[in-house]
Amino acid sequence: MSNDDLCIVRNRIFDEIMVGDAASIERTLTAQDIQLFAVLSGDVNPQHLDAEFASSTRFHGVIAHGMLGGALISAVLGTRLPGPGTIYLGQTLSFKAPARIGDTLTISVCVTERHEVGKRLKLACSCINQNGITVIEGQADVIAPTERISMPRTTLPEVRLLSGENGLLRLLEHVRPMGAVVTAVVHPCDELSLSAALDAQAAGLIVPVLVAPRAKLQAVADSNKLDISTLRIEDVPHSHAAAARAVELAASGEVAALMKGSLHTDELMSAVLACPALRTGRRLSHCFLMQTPSYPRPFIITDAAINIAPDLDEKADIIRNAIGLAQAIGVQQPRVAILAAVETVNPRMTATLDAAALCKMADRGQIRGAVLDGPLAFDNAVSMAAARIKGIVSDVAGRADILVVPDLESGNMLAKQLEYLGGAASAGIVLGARIPIVLTSRADSRESRIASCAIALLLAKREQEEP
Repeated sequence: MSNDDLCIVRNRIFDEIMVGDAASIERTLTAQDIQLFAVLSGDVNPQHLDAEFASSTRFHGVIAHGMLGGALISAVLGTRLPGPGTIYLGQTLSFKAPARIGDTLTISVCVTERHEVGKRLKLACSCINQNGITVIEGQADVIAPTERISMPRTTLPEVRLLSGENGLLRLLEHVRPMGAVVTAVVHPCDELSLSAALDAQAAGLIVPVLVAPRAKLQAVADSNKLDISTLRIEDVPHSHAAAARAVELAASGEVAALMKGSLHTDELMSAVLACPALRTGRRLSHCFLMQTPSYPRPFIITDAAINIAPDLDEKADIIRNAIGLAQAIGVQQPRVAILAAVETVNPRMTATLDAAALCKMADRGQIRGAVLDGPLAFDNAVSMAAARIKGIVSDVAGRADILVVPDLESGNMLAKQLEYLGGAASAGIVLGARIPIVLTSRADSRESRIASCAIALLLAKREQEEP
């Protein structure tokens, strides 16, 4: 296609069209294509939209609506051959094979009959995937234009698909029947962190125990008209003491979760690390549970907040922690993509060597409960089309549940880019201790803070139920 073809739409009139003339377009199917067609058509058959349901069907996965292929044939007729001015009279379609997310379809039409009377054409139509398999075939009957048309292509409006159900509401509905978890809120001495604790209490997620200087806490509550009169307050002199006292409460079993307030992260985490009763055999790590309109399922990014430059052993624990979180939210066999800048092993790039070693550790049973693949570049991890173009055959590529980043800097930037530019909703949690730790940022939204508390409740109840 020339640059001119990208800007101009033009037709071919009947007199210049001969039997055997052909035209085609190429289209790689995305999840968004299928979702948008479902919105337009109203066809919400779960075979096309629900990955879990679709995996149990004869097709073993999501497939595109058959008539989506028909619409693509219409696009060739209306923009290429004959092009603008074409009048559709009839169309037959025979559906030969399913079209799946990531398939690249070549949609073709070829003139088979030409009738001077009525300026009518018959065209053979087909959609063929990247493996040469015919997905759709049929015949179109059209009236060809008799006047030449050439005009700038119409600029289509940008369409952004948002989830029809609020992810936070679904999460709250799931965890609310579990009952609230007693949570030490550590030094909530500003309006944001104190309000977050009260919001989580109002949502039925936590029973807050405020650990902070009482006078300072009351001053914040009074100045922001927040009622803390019914809450238990552990009066301590400063933030360091707040962290120490909160850890004591957790170690003694008086609280089942910790929630960071306005103190520095390292103050809280240092206190946790110094308490043997809260340590496990795992390294502490942070997980962002995220959902973005452009990806069909929630996913985890780890570690973007605790481990600055993890080595191989530390990455193994980071993955184990994330697998536990994925399983807690219902993904029993999560797909783990170990990210790097490239998808091939390069001895000069440590991230690719670590990825290869971690995959082999999984093969040997050192990391259990998930399917691992790496190194994978970000595009290959989340896009089946990108993975196919690069020749990557993988059970993880294009449908990762967990994204393991090489270091904190890359993970933090990735998570914030998705949140601020990609419209992602997020919840953050620290794993690897005997209790969940809600680690929020001052810039986090109210929804993000509540979602983080919901995850903490889910994990705390799961911990209590396990022997």
